[in-house]
Amino acid sequence: MAARRVAAGILVSRLFGLVRDRAVAHYFGAGDLADVWKAALRIPNVLQNLLGEGSLSASFIPVYVRLLEEGREEEAGRLAGAVLGLLALAAGALAVVGVLAAPLIVSVVAPGYASDGRADLVVPLLRLLFPMTGVLVISAWALGILNSHRRFFVSYVAPALWNLSMIVTLLVAGGRGLMELDLLVALAWGALCGGALQLLFQLPFMAGYLKGMVPSLGRRVAGAGVVVRNFVPVMFARGAANLGGLLDLWLASLLAAGAVSAMMYAQTFYLLPISLFGMSVAAAQLPELSRDRAAAAIDKVRARTGQGVGTVLFWLIPSAAGYLVFGPEVMGIAYQTGEFTEGDALATGLILAVYAAGLPATGTSRVLSSTFYALGDTRTPARIAYARIAVSAAIGASVMFPLDRLAAGGLGMGAAGLAAGASVGAWLELLLLRRSLAGRLPGLALGDRRVRGCVLAAMVAIAAGLVPATLLPPLHPVLAGSATLLAFGIVYLLVASRLGAAPATVAAPLRRLWGRGRDGGGRGGSE
Repeated sequence: MAARRVAAGILVSRLFGLVRDRAVAHYFGAGDLADVWKAALRIPNVLQNLLGEGSLSASFIPVYVRLLEEGREEEAGRLAGAVLGLLALAAGALAVVGVLAAPLIVSVVAPGYASDGRADLVVPLLRLLFPMTGVLVISAWALGILNSHRRFFVSYVAPALWNLSMIVTLLVAGGRGLMELDLLVALAWGALCGGALQLLFQLPFMAGYLKGMVPSLGRRVAGAGVVVRNFVPVMFARGAANLGGLLDLWLASLLAAGAVSAMMYAQTFYLLPISLFGMSVAAAQLPELSRDRAAAAIDKVRARTGQGVGTVLFWLIPSAAGYLVFGPEVMGIAYQTGEFTEGDALATGLILAVYAAGLPATGTSRVLSSTFYALGDTRTPARIAYARIAVSAAIGASVMFPLDRLAAGGLGMGAAGLAAGASVGAWLELLLLRRSLAGRLPGLALGDRRVRGCVLAAMVAIAAGLVPATLLPPLHPVLAGSATLLAFGIVYLLVASRLGAAPATVAAPLRRLWGRGRDGGGRGGSE
């Protein structure tokens, strides 16, 4: 139930995010200005990821939940205040540095932009987006409080307001004739306002949970030292992800124009199922795993981890298969309008297909990392994450320039090389996490018959999707792509359920839909 609430909130937010990206694609396509916006948004995102949700949840929630479970509510409130004070200080200081050093940051992170003048366009955007990111870091603190009290939907639906603010800004400013850099600056203002709306939306829902909460810097506050000690290695683990993102941006800036935006349009869809399923399960399980660990119930930790992985793979295996075969159709549905052409859809779809190869591994690693955090080990995932980044960067850098000489839809395919490196690195990370966790949780099963059933169902679904994709006459990309993906999705759910690969929460409604009663159809596994 908790994972479904997280997924529901993320789904709403991601749908608004897709609408936002579609609006950006409509006005800027996959060219120089889109590159500028994507780079400007990615650079301060480092601050958000280092200090925000992932790092904070892994270090703060287990300690905060332990205090709540022991009935020490006032001490939990003081801990929340200490974390707020420390986050505000760190985020504020880094935001100021980002604003002042924006030109230097662009020259270091995106050196390819200096040669064609795009660097000068990024700087004014960064000076608005760094403060925005500081606000979003505080919003992640509110998310940690709400998640600890099982108010999952509120915390994960809040980013919809951030996306909505940018959508409205684009429509209003674009409708009034603003163009190019002026429109991008207006969009950055919309993002800053949206960050404030996201934070303000959460505050009323958490007011009742802040007994004894007074912002401080953590001196003599129970649990604050543990949070800080755990935060540092988790931040370094998140730093690996940020380092990977910045390395991708650094490398992509050296490729032909359009590479940065094409890569990030593809990443939006690559991250969508990871967020909906991998992140939702991991986020919902972290407080419960922390409670199991506090009760020394290792068997429950092992069982909950295995169930979480099974649920995640039920959704990520077909997502990967669909992207691999139908990537251009997905991108055509999402973005093909205005300045975003059919050629752009083809190029970004091919990049998405390469990213898809690592999708199941990335989602599974999210669940395993949460188990490590609940067990009090934040260092192992950090070390493994840096190994993944090193391998991903080495492979991506070695193949991107040869691939950039190949064109699809008028865009070079260098970004596909970076996607290939990311996929190889994702599988390496999963292998190392699983090997390390096996010593902590003997008998942990991640690849039972349900996974094999999901793979078989995905293969049948691909064949079903190819029928309309091959036989339909030329149609608008939304109609053609929707027919293909609808056939793929329906067949996957039906076949997976009949093979017993579907979680009970999916299999039961399908059995009712078929009218076969409680004993009909496949015997879905537990979630």
